Amino acid sequence: MSISLSQTLHPSSANFRDDVIEGLGKSPRWIPCKYFYDERGSQLFDQICELDEYYLTRTELAIMERYAGEMADQIGRGVMLVEFGSGSSIKTRILLDHLHKPVAYVPVDISQDHLRKTAEGLRLRYPEIEILPVCADFTEDFGLPTTSRPPTHDAVYFPGSTIGNFQPDQALALLKQIVRLCGCGGGLLIGIDLQKDPKVIEAAYNDTEGITAAFNLNLVDRLRTELGVNLQQADFEHHAAYNSKDHRVEIGLISRVDQEVKIGDHSFQFAAGELIHTEYSHKYTIDGFAELAAQAGLTLHEHWTDPDGLFAVLHLVIVE
Repeated sequence: MSISLSQTLHPSSANFRDDVIEGLGKSPRWIPCKYFYDERGSQLFDQICELDEYYLTRTELAIMERYAGEMADQIGRGVMLVEFGSGSSIKTRILLDHLHKPVAYVPVDISQDHLRKTAEGLRLRYPEIEILPVCADFTEDFGLPTTSRPPTHDAVYFPGSTIGNFQPDQALALLKQIVRLCGCGGGLLIGIDLQKDPKVIEAAYNDTEGITAAFNLNLVDRLRTELGVNLQQADFEHHAAYNSKDHRVEIGLISRVDQEVKIGDHSFQFAAGELIHTEYSHKYTIDGFAELAAQAGLTLHEHWTDPDGLFAVLHLVIVE
């Protein structure tokens, strides 16, 4: 049986086009990282998560496998669990296996086809949990679906250090949105990548197999096939470098040649070597993130890390 989407709020081609036009007109030039995740992009990201250099996923998985029972105790019984950017929901299955009588699971993702396949698989694995997928951009307001049984409370699960893709003011705005979405008594279980040796960080975004580069360059293909933009992958190269001052990886596409980019009536001149920013990945300390979350009304209750201090999973609760 196929599963229906509770809402379909994914960005349209018009949204994509408008955001690209706006971003390319800025200095520095910018394309929002949410547009990485068409079906091909989602598949490539799943491959990235299996790379040797990409320590983030395997480290977070190890934390989840070791401490999921404690996390479930923190979250509590009868929850409606809402996951932002659910992807393939591998880590979520570990959590769902340990939760106490969860009422529903709401995966929220921007890639409709990827989301539907994931939701169908989860429905087969967890027939006792209501699976209510929402295709939406979680950075924008959306409503939670109605469950057959009322949950005791709502909680957001936000793994993968995706919060690091947002600049501090954007991250704060998203945390405030989570507070509005879940309300008093709700909570947040979130993964954050910790500050560490820059060489370890940079290697994770410049893998030897070139999968991260393909993921980044897939944006060029999307611009060409979906918006009719006169671009070719061969005219761009992947760029990722760590900024020690701002504690973030800065990712982008570098133009290899002088070129003119046309989108409808809009024209943009690119010089060889010019960069289009596509993503930031901020790295945190536990105390630093707790201070940021406190500004949104979230209080840190517990945290878990790996032995090497590479990554952390935090549980925060919403207070009045």
